[in-house]
Parts: sequence; C-alpha cells; structure tokens
Amino acid sequence: MVIINEETFEERNQLKITKLSLVLSIFFLLTAVILLTYSAIAYSPLKELIPGYDSTELRKQAVQNLFETDSLITLYNQNLQYLNAIRAVLNEDIIFEDPEGSDENLETNSQELPSFISSVPEDSLLRAFVTQQDKYSLDLNNSRTTMEALLLPPALGPISQKFTPEEKHFAVDIVLEENTPIKAIADGRVIFAEWTAQTGYVMILEHTQGILSVYKHNAALSKEQGDNVQGGEVIALAGNTGEFTTGFHLHFELWVDGYPMDPTNFFNFSD
Repeated sequence: MVIINEETFEERNQLKITKLSLVLSIFFLLTAVILLTYSAIAYSPLKELIPGYDSTELRKQAVQNLFETDSLITLYNQNLQYLNAIRAVLNEDIIFEDPEGSDENLETNSQELPSFISSVPEDSLLRAFVTQQDKYSLDLNNSRTTMEALLLPPALGPISQKFTPEEKHFAVDIVLEENTPIKAIADGRVIFAEWTAQTGYVMILEHTQGILSVYKHNAALSKEQGDNVQGGEVIALAGNTGEFTTGFHLHFELWVDGYPMDPTNFFNFSD
C-alpha cells in the first residue's frame, strides 16, 4: 500500500500488507473489542440492563431469603419436636428406645464376644432388664439435676396410686380435699395451661435443666401460658375434673430430659 499526494503524485508513505498481517490485525482487533465489551458489561451496571439478568440487590435478597428460610425450617423442626414432647406428656404416651437391650443387638453382642467368654441367656435377659429399669432411675451423681432445684412438693397428702410405669401411670396420685392449693415445685415458666377432656384442667411447668412438672385434674388454674412462677407459688386448686379422675386428687408427674421420674424419690408427700 502506497500513499501519494494527488496533486504532485509525490509518495508520502508506503505500507507493506500481507495476508498474514491482515488476518492477525483483524483477530487482535476483534479480541480487543470482545474484551472491552465483556469488561464494560461484567464490571459495570450495564449488566443489569441485560434481559433475564438479576440485579445485585435481587441476588443479595435471594441469598438472605435462603438463610432466613433455612433458619425458619430449623426453628419449625425444633418447635415440632417440642410440641410432640408436650403431647407425649399430656397423653402419657412414651416409647422407650432401648437399642442396647434389643434382641438383635443382644444377638450381635453375643456374636462379638471372645471365644473364651460364654454368653448365657439369663445374663443377657438380666442386662436387658437392668437397662430398662435404668430408664426410670435418676443418677444423681452423674446427672445435671440437683436436689436443690426441687424445692417444695406440690401438695401434701396420702398417695392413692403410685408411680407404675408398667401400667403407663407415670405419676403419683395424691388424695386432697377440694380446692386444696397446688404449688409449683420450683421456679419455672408455664408452657401449658388448658382444659382437656380426659384430665380436666392441666398445667405444665418448665424448669431449668430439662425438668418438667405436670399437674392434672385441677378444679381451676391461677396461671396462664407464658407466665413465670416461683417455687412454692400457688398455681392451681385441687379438683375432680376430667374423664379419668377417681375423686379429688392431684395427678403429679415429673419429667427429666424427656423421661418420667418417680416423684417419691424427690418429695415427701406425707403430712
């Protein structure tokens, strides 16, 4: 390529162009245009003008909504487990999971014993029985629960029916006169205070260290759900309400970490 003056035909400049240089020039030019276009779109607000591309605020909001949804699902599952536990306490419907005492595990453990140790069936049955009985016993040495956490018995009177888990009676029935004050065993919070057809007026208190106290067949309740109570404070009056009642008495249950405990191990109900 020769550049000349049109008037004097004087040669001004000369440029030698080959096919290879022309192809390379076009290639580099297109590459530069593509890089400039990509940079302008990727690193500037222009990208938000592309149809179907979410804005930065929308993406941040979507991520925040994802975290909030995950938190709500976790909270829902926790509340569901909590409500199921309360329902089990109200219905006295509890299933003791005993993986160590199951027949399959007993057979597996017996197979894993060394050859010089003989597995006796009576010994396996005894271990299963002891494991089952431990469900109803509270180890005060290893447990976080202390006797100081339980201050006062809910009421004083003769016991008409003892704690008999074999009959699914996870409580003690204390014979009382009508409208005898029922007291909270310790500081806590009312998590249930309603009427039920089977057990009349029921109140459940939540205490520290996984302790629940349940009071059934009351004539009236003096506290509502969500109220805070102190140990020894009157929370109800003894009654004879509900289909399962057998006279004026208090049906008192004590639960620790989701398992029913014998209240007579913690309280002296005699006058």
